[in-house]
Amino acid sequence: MKTESLESPGRRDAPAEGVLEKMAAGVTRWSERWFPDAYIFAVIAVIVVAIAAMAIGAPVKTVGVAFGDGFWSLIPFTMQMALVAISGYVVAASPPAARLIAWMAQRPKTGPGAICYVALISIIASLFNWAISLIFSGLLVRALARRLDLKMDYRAAGAAAYLGMGATWALGLSSSAAQLQANPASLPPSLLQITGVIPFSETILLWQSMAIAVVLTVASLIVAFYSAPRGDNAITAQRMGVELGETVQRAEPPKRPGDWLEYSPILTILLVALGGIWMYNEFTTKNTVLAISNLNTYNFVFLMIGMLLHWRPRSFLAAIAKAVPSVSGVLIQFPLYGGIAFILTKAGGTDGHTVAHMLSEFFVSVSSQASFPALMGVYSAVLGFFVPSGGGKWIIEAPYVMQAANDLQVHLGWAVTVYNAAEALPNLINPFWMLPLLGVLGIKARDVVGFTFTQLIVHTPIVLVMLWLLAATLEYKPPVIP
Repeated sequence: MKTESLESPGRRDAPAEGVLEKMAAGVTRWSERWFPDAYIFAVIAVIVVAIAAMAIGAPVKTVGVAFGDGFWSLIPFTMQMALVAISGYVVAASPPAARLIAWMAQRPKTGPGAICYVALISIIASLFNWAISLIFSGLLVRALARRLDLKMDYRAAGAAAYLGMGATWALGLSSSAAQLQANPASLPPSLLQITGVIPFSETILLWQSMAIAVVLTVASLIVAFYSAPRGDNAITAQRMGVELGETVQRAEPPKRPGDWLEYSPILTILLVALGGIWMYNEFTTKNTVLAISNLNTYNFVFLMIGMLLHWRPRSFLAAIAKAVPSVSGVLIQFPLYGGIAFILTKAGGTDGHTVAHMLSEFFVSVSSQASFPALMGVYSAVLGFFVPSGGGKWIIEAPYVMQAANDLQVHLGWAVTVYNAAEALPNLINPFWMLPLLGVLGIKARDVVGFTFTQLIVHTPIVLVMLWLLAATLEYKPPVIP
């Protein structure tokens, strides 16, 4: 029997494709042929930014030094991101979490319905923590893919699992910019003097901010449902050759007397008890939201939970070993993004200004109080394509965009929301944040980018128009500087 290729449009009796499905399928076919691996994408970005810096007069030596200086600047963040993926996978791969995922995977009745279901879970989870959204949704997709009765397109489902990171995460509690602005101890003194302290009530908890999150959620679900290939048009995980092994780690029995501690819960109990003392102190002496939003705290908590859920060290270590391959891309690509950030902000041209400064000057010079939110949104989205780091990019961008907001008397909390809403847009086609999810799914960025690009086409006008319209409902408040 002849096997149908991935490029094949399906049999003649396949259901007719809708407009969004045709768009997603077309972009996916193009990306399968032309979209580079995420590493190649990162290298091209480095070269483009370096050429831009030299074009404004930065000496070649200065650009090279900036790249080298920045190469290791994200090492702490790189390790944090790696542990986010590992700890999330370890928790989700534990027997109790796997049973929950297996139960949830039985709820959908159709392939498109399953994809919409994944999108909703991903978006809701992202409002609490983006890492949970990525890993849990990815493992849910794998569980759904084992159901042959669904005929679920694995690529579209993978894109749906990414929607939390590409649509709403920065509008939720894990928003790096909102966290920084609400915590004066975390703000650089120079930025504190410009913005003062901006509490959550003036950023993510504004009704205007929540309205954007609701509208984006509805739009994302509609696009996910109607762009999902149906019937024989659906490319399942089996057709893609993806290995869909169970996530639960079943440790082999001990083979020698010296292995007994690896199969005993004694060490796990003692270690988790010690960690529990630290966690108790952390959450009783700090604001709960701020404590859990700290990546170090988040990773620590989930590693402890993972140890406890696996119960025996051997099971825990087996899950760690299986999770590690999902972070290989992170380990080599994050240093490249660190180099990009330094070239953008450190390699000054003939007049001493950098590429990032000149970009911001351009957008600010052509804006007014009314148009600033939309123009800032465009700028933040464009810069986010090259520097995809929520908190790190905010530190770079905030001093000049927030000063401009003060000068134009734009609500400062809304400026943070503008950044948050626009920050997520480039994530839809930038493989930077896709890496942990792609590692779990066992596919490439080019497999999902057709569907996420379709979301980007819909999201961009919605975000920019809402940022512009809702800005008029807020009045400027002078910064509160402690």
